Amino acid sequence: MSALAGLIEAEGLPAGYLQVVERHWRPLAARIAAECRRRRPLLVGINGAQGSGKTTLCRFLEPLLAEQELRAVTLALDDFYLTRADRREAAQRHHPLFATRGVPGTHDVASIEQALGAFEAGRPAVLPRFDKAADDRSAQPVTIDPPVDVILFEGWCVAARPQPDESLAQPLNRLEAEEDADGRWRHEMNRRLASDYARLFARIDLLVMLKVESFEAVRANRALQERKLAARQPAGTALMDTAALDRFLMHYERLTRWMFIEMPARADLLVEIGPNQNPR
Repeated sequence: MSALAGLIEAEGLPAGYLQVVERHWRPLAARIAAECRRRRPLLVGINGAQGSGKTTLCRFLEPLLAEQELRAVTLALDDFYLTRADRREAAQRHHPLFATRGVPGTHDVASIEQALGAFEAGRPAVLPRFDKAADDRSAQPVTIDPPVDVILFEGWCVAARPQPDESLAQPLNRLEAEEDADGRWRHEMNRRLASDYARLFARIDLLVMLKVESFEAVRANRALQERKLAARQPAGTALMDTAALDRFLMHYERLTRWMFIEMPARADLLVEIGPNQNPR
């Protein structure tokens, strides 16, 4: 069995997914390899709403790039969520909604910068791991030894830009209306996007956007993710039912809808994702 076929089986994907790999992901790997001639390590930003297939894409890009003698590692923005204790502190300092992971202001941006600096300097990089079922950081980080040719930096808000201030005036959903009536939470998110997140995202050399059709597709894809998580970790203490998931997604809605509007025109590569979670 080939490495790609084995990966398809391990991921529980249909055998026909090999056509997706050959038609879409292999050409993308070739584009990344071409960019590597100019800069190493190459930082590839992979943006996509929840459930758009970012993690799956990275798992296939790693062996596809290895075929071209390039070592790729995946840096997941989700792994750099603040610990639950640190998010509680942010909630007390800025706004109670920062207790929920996900939005700008709930990541350890300084640690991401340190990891990227280690990769660029050819030093070992220590990467945290986040356990979503427990809603807290795992006690066991992972160390990546050099050399690294390609860093696949994936996350739902990777490369996001702040909204115009006037766009923040009115609440977007029930969560904002009831729990952020004065706009303090959304303004603080926007401020972070314009400051430390902007400096981090400016390091990206190549931006890939996986764009799903709508926020309704995000909701369906994220519900599927939650069912899979519950199947893998049924004893998880932070698993969400439908009501909890709906509230959780309201935290993401504003920035997700904004990225649908402003990012496609500036992404280096735009991949439209259909309702079956495959590229069009």
